[in-house]
Order: sequence, then structure tokens, then C-alpha cells
Amino acid sequence: MRILIIEDDVDIASNVYDYLAGRAHTVDHAADGVTGLHLAVTHPYDAILLDIALPGMNGFEVCRKLRVDAKRDTPVLMLTARDTLEDKLAGFEHGADDYLVKPFALREVEARLHALTKRHHGRVTDRVLTVGDLTFDPSTLGISHGGAPVKLPPKCVRLLELLMQRPGHVYARAELETAVWGEALESGETLRSHMHLLRRALARPDRPDPIETVHGLGYRLVAQ
Repeated sequence: MRILIIEDDVDIASNVYDYLAGRAHTVDHAADGVTGLHLAVTHPYDAILLDIALPGMNGFEVCRKLRVDAKRDTPVLMLTARDTLEDKLAGFEHGADDYLVKPFALREVEARLHALTKRHHGRVTDRVLTVGDLTFDPSTLGISHGGAPVKLPPKCVRLLELLMQRPGHVYARAELETAVWGEALESGETLRSHMHLLRRALARPDRPDPIETVHGLGYRLVAQ
């Protein structure tokens, strides 16, 4: 993999760089947000490790500009000391694909990168999906609900695509996690956070929640 590390902590950046390079990955490093964004836009990386508290431009803004301005869907794994739910939701809302809290194990960093790139390159659906008044076009990643466009972070897009492929089917939590992140996660918080964002984006005052939680089992999409 070709990986970009955007991290201003010299010790952390060096440790991650040396580990990944020693595992035969090609690694670049930027110590501030502006330089990191420039590299991310001008080079074809397989994945990006992104800190939040960066000089010049914080990680949230780097990720937002990468997604919105540059239209890049390079997988982003946020590495940060911030561990509150609100911080995680903010990261996902700005376009992050996964979130890892410091301190972290280097082996887990590599494993998550592999999972992100595997899922990123594993899309096979190309037909437009329609469930009720909800539509999704995999070729353009365009989503509309009741005729209105819907904007979602990349992992929420993937979750919605899975749910729309089999409306009414109950997807187990582990099934969704494996399909989106490449493995069943130790904590369900990541999946719950993404489901929260997805539900909020699809919420309409005159309609019930299209995503139903089947307690003890998982989730399913209900046609409206």
C-alpha cells in the first residue's frame, strides 16, 4: 500500500512510519494540515492516516476539503487522542472512514488500513438501487430521498448500499461490520455512530425512521 501519514507528533509519526515501511509499504509523511492536504490531492494514496490536532489546518478541515473540494474518496483513518463520541461523530461527518484512539497498537493500524483498502476496492454493484422513495446510484454515489439529495460520509454510503441491496433483510451487526470495515469490531460503537449519522441524514418529519433496529439481532431497511 501507498500510505500518507499526516501527524505533527514526531515520535508517533516516526514509529508509524518505520513500522509500515518495514512491512514493505510505501509511506509519505506531512507534519501539518496544509502540506498533508496538498500531498493527498496530488498523489494517488491507498489510505491516509490523519491526526485531528494539526498546525495550519486541523484534521477535520483536511478531511472535509479532501472530500468536498478535491472530490477524493481515499480511505481516511483518523488517529487522535480525542475519544469522546462527539469527536468521533465529527470525524465521520467530515468524511473519515475509521477512527483509532491514541495510544494504539501498530499492528492494529496496519490491519485497519488493509480492511479500509479492501472495502474501498471491493465495490461490485453498478445498478441503481431503489427502495420506496430512496435511491442510490453506485456509479456516481448519488443518493436521493424523496427527490432531495442526501450527503453522507463514505462508510455511511456503504452501509446504506448494503441495506438497500436487500430491503427487509435483517443484517447482523457483525455482518455489517465485516462488509464495511473488513472485520467484526471489538466495540459496536463505530457501527452505532455511523447508523446514527445515516438515520439523521435520512430523517424526515412526516415519515418514520426507514432504518429499523431489530433488538438483539441487527438492522434492516424498511420500504416507505
